[in-house]
Amino acid sequence: MTVAPAVVQRVRTLQHVDSGLLVLLGLFLFLLPLSTPRIYATDEVQYFAYLRSFYFDRDLDFHNEYHHFAEIGRANGDLAVYNALLRDNPVDPPLNPRTGKLRNVAPIGAALMWAPGFVLADLGVRIANMLGASIAADGYSAPYIWAVCFMSALYALLGLLLTYRLARRYTSVFAATLATLTVWLATPLVFYTYIAMPWSHATAFFLFALFLTLWLHGWDRPLATRYAHRPWWQWALLGLVGGLMAMAREQLGLLLLLPAVEGVVAYLWLVRNHRRADVRQLLLGHLLFLACLILMLMPQLVTYQILNGRPLPSTTVTDKLGSSAWVSPRFFDTLLHPRHGAFLWSPVLLLSLPGLFWLGRRDWLLAVLLGIGFLAQTYINGTFGSTWHLSGSFGFRRLIECTPIFVLGLAVVLDWVRVRTGQWPLVGIALLLIGWNVGLIAQWTVVRPELRKGLIWDGMLTYQFVEVPRQVLDQLYYLVFDRCQLVKNC
Repeated sequence: MTVAPAVVQRVRTLQHVDSGLLVLLGLFLFLLPLSTPRIYATDEVQYFAYLRSFYFDRDLDFHNEYHHFAEIGRANGDLAVYNALLRDNPVDPPLNPRTGKLRNVAPIGAALMWAPGFVLADLGVRIANMLGASIAADGYSAPYIWAVCFMSALYALLGLLLTYRLARRYTSVFAATLATLTVWLATPLVFYTYIAMPWSHATAFFLFALFLTLWLHGWDRPLATRYAHRPWWQWALLGLVGGLMAMAREQLGLLLLLPAVEGVVAYLWLVRNHRRADVRQLLLGHLLFLACLILMLMPQLVTYQILNGRPLPSTTVTDKLGSSAWVSPRFFDTLLHPRHGAFLWSPVLLLSLPGLFWLGRRDWLLAVLLGIGFLAQTYINGTFGSTWHLSGSFGFRRLIECTPIFVLGLAVVLDWVRVRTGQWPLVGIALLLIGWNVGLIAQWTVVRPELRKGLIWDGMLTYQFVEVPRQVLDQLYYLVFDRCQLVKNC
């Protein structure tokens, strides 16, 4: 009996599929039914308003979008959207006096990235209505909301897969897989993948992972060719993705320090080695990068001009910077504050950073540049005098975009420790870190909502190991089948 050649070829293909990628994809799909697709928080409304207003109304007047979600909140006893976006406030009025436009402090990058799903949802709604359905084709009905939320989740998945592939450049399948899973599930990233879906974090994380992937393409070449011989398409894509990254979350513009510092090192090396032709080649690449970056940023600058009367963010954003912002007075609080510090919300981050030192033994420049990226994001958060603590948010979400840095660091640590301890102790530690985060999510959402103002250490262990399991079991039906009973404005 012979086996068809096509079947043999398919089996051989499956044997070469990276098992780590399959694990990530499988777990992502397994958890996907636990998603809570909705738009209710103030930031979510502002991200979404760009997309809905421009697609349906062809303008940037957000009155109808803000009022729509404010009324949903009001019906559920939640005035947060109204108070933040519509209530008259003499100190920070909702209407910009220079333009007469309602304030929107969000950048447009997330809306641009969600647009394909939104357009497909609109097309599907109109076809369904032609076939006899009666779905509101207004940009607010469930298909539109679901499209945006699951586009965000899709970007989280793509970011995880890209991050895993980056870690595989330096570590084993085991270390890269466990590091990616642990950082994803033991940090706020999982919360913004499935629960608070229409924020910009998952999308921005994907864009940074994509930026790193493009930037590191050809990184294994010798120094003599790495710096000056990136192809033109790579420079162009780096500029375009870098612009999108900065439009998804403005503070991610600081991550462009990575290629900037690399460029300084490159010019010094090339000049020292008298490679004038390569200096000219590198300069042309940088000019192309800058041209594409500026081109991509133009829609954001035009949007700022229309809304704010200047090509700059809303004063609501810029006013968050204190008079001593340049010294980042909350730099260490960002990481170590007892109630708000990122290392206490997500201890896995503290375990990940030493890996950059081990990585530096193999590639000192990459390790230094990744460290600069992490420090830059910590620095910019420390400058936000009034909102550095992120009270009301789950975890320290402003470091989510640094996930590829943490995964690379943790993967290197895991590979080093695995040789000395074996795999299973590391799996056990990973499960403890994930369990800690899952317990905090349960507390934040349904068990102990006071945690939204910051970590509460009094009774923390009792809640994590006694109250959370008990209450989760008591409400298991709602958690699995009817989560709208447990959250607001669903």
